[in-house]
Amino acid sequence: MQPKPNIVDLPVYQPGKPVEDVKRELGLTEVIKLASNENPFGCSPKAKEAITRELENMSIYPDGAAVELTAALAKQHGVNPDQIIFGAGSDEVILMIARAFLVPGDETIMADQTFPQYKHNAQIENAVSIEVPLKEGTHDLAAMLDRVTDKTKVIWVCNPNNPTGTIVTEDELESFLSSVPQNVLVVLDEAYCEYVEDPSYPDGLKLLRKYPNVVLLRTFSKIYGLASLRIGYGIGRPDVIRSINQVREPFNTSRFAQAAALAAINDESFLTECRRANKEGLQYLDGEFRQMGLQAFPAYGNFIMVDVRRPALEVFDALLRRGIIVRAGHKGYPAHIRITVGSREQNEKVVAALKAVLQEIAIKV
Repeated sequence: MQPKPNIVDLPVYQPGKPVEDVKRELGLTEVIKLASNENPFGCSPKAKEAITRELENMSIYPDGAAVELTAALAKQHGVNPDQIIFGAGSDEVILMIARAFLVPGDETIMADQTFPQYKHNAQIENAVSIEVPLKEGTHDLAAMLDRVTDKTKVIWVCNPNNPTGTIVTEDELESFLSSVPQNVLVVLDEAYCEYVEDPSYPDGLKLLRKYPNVVLLRTFSKIYGLASLRIGYGIGRPDVIRSINQVREPFNTSRFAQAAALAAINDESFLTECRRANKEGLQYLDGEFRQMGLQAFPAYGNFIMVDVRRPALEVFDALLRRGIIVRAGHKGYPAHIRITVGSREQNEKVVAALKAVLQEIAIKV
């Protein structure tokens, strides 16, 4: 049996190392995972209550169109229900966009260091991925625009960008969108937008009203703390969403996910507290890094990417042995590690561990 030739060498997505695996492999009793940008404060109590109520419906298929949740989000965002599509996480919406719009030979543009599923799904469709280097850790929109050709079908802009945590501003993005041909789809991945408080951050919904070729991606995996339930969504013009919906699998989001998400969007106090604690955590980590003589990219999501001035994989392994899981191995950033903002206690432990690790490596050298 021979697979499609274009997927033979396709890398499999590598998530953050599971806590239980690290405990078992290294004989540790306490492990802190700050590798997958999960919410360290869990999810809204209202979401938990909603899941409990759904237990009696386990034998019943979910609403394939997620009508109730769609209506609630449409009202919240000021759009029509036919402008929203749900996926098993926003990464499934990425998959559906690639499936709906890309054919062999099409070109799709993205940053060279960004969420890998853009390129992954483009490769599955045998499209050509044009990777544009970041500029000081940020999308170089001018350079991306220069790469647009008559073969360009989709452009991906992750904002805040994963893994660097940087943003492109509203003025920068508006200028970019005004120059992109309207037959080119621009996907604004806003997975971390609920964390951003900077006034220069773009209002994606406002841009969507102005530019018909824009699609927004949102998720319940980050600030809402529902990562295990796998639910995210896209917002776009009705004709664009209709095309994406045509390739959606039936019943692709569960009853539990829909119920939890519906409850979560109505708990603004939970989001406000998570946002406050995250901001405090970012300020603490950045301040500690500066005292250590380390420089981090400006961080706007719930993670921070810092230059540890040592081989990142070596630092990653040393932290792992101390029970701290982070991310390393980013192409073009051999000395950077990405750390998810944790609770105050977790942040203090990762700083203490990093100080010890860097001292150990310095002594070896």
